[in-house]
Amino acid sequence: MELFAVPGLPEVQPGDDLAGLVADRTELADGDVLCVASTVVSKAEGRVYEYADFPAGERARAIADHLEAVTGDEKDPRFAQAVLEESEELLTEAPFLLAVTRFGHITVNAGIDRSNVPDGDLLLLPEDPSASAQRLSERLDVPVVVTDTSGRPFRYGQRGVAVGWAGLPASRDWRGERDRDGRELGVTVQSVVDELAGAANLVAGEGDDGTPAVVVRDWSFGDHDGSNNLFRADEDDIVRAALRDWSF
Repeated sequence: MELFAVPGLPEVQPGDDLAGLVADRTELADGDVLCVASTVVSKAEGRVYEYADFPAGERARAIADHLEAVTGDEKDPRFAQAVLEESEELLTEAPFLLAVTRFGHITVNAGIDRSNVPDGDLLLLPEDPSASAQRLSERLDVPVVVTDTSGRPFRYGQRGVAVGWAGLPASRDWRGERDRDGRELGVTVQSVVDELAGAANLVAGEGDDGTPAVVVRDWSFGDHDGSNNLFRADEDDIVRAALRDWSF
């Protein structure tokens, strides 16, 4: 398969037609998948805020004080308030805020970004990234994956992951198929939207690259069953259950 960045995208502003900006700069073909960074989706959807938009409540002030005591770094309680308002639950409050977002993604600081936000203090994730992907997919007539950069347990470093998708299943199911020795596969369910997001992130880069949209060409889902299960359900998430009983 081939991946290439959509060239020449400008700094996206609230209200911008993101689908139009992409369509004006590249010709999408049948079978393409568009991977687009959540940052530009959020900017187009007006998810840019100031600290003043999140006056800190008592819990946010307590969280900021605890983090400051643990890390030795000054913490703004208004940031903690923003994380609380974007979260269904905080799984950890120290040494960092690990949040369950309202759409099911679990990530540090509810995915709130303070980088590459020239017109504000904070950039929040899209309210519903899969709905955002659906709108882009309908306009551009290709599947769309909305990506974000996320850390990983047990490993150093961050990678691109999918936070929303439309026009393709989240995963392809290999169970019941055979390996090269004829053994039946029993557990393999491949998260293709995460793998596409990770591949796109290699092309899009980080920092000031300014290439937040990547086209995946000549990739095929193949003849497999698909599923939209990506975010593990609370009732079978043993790591989430363990974190609720853990304190720092």
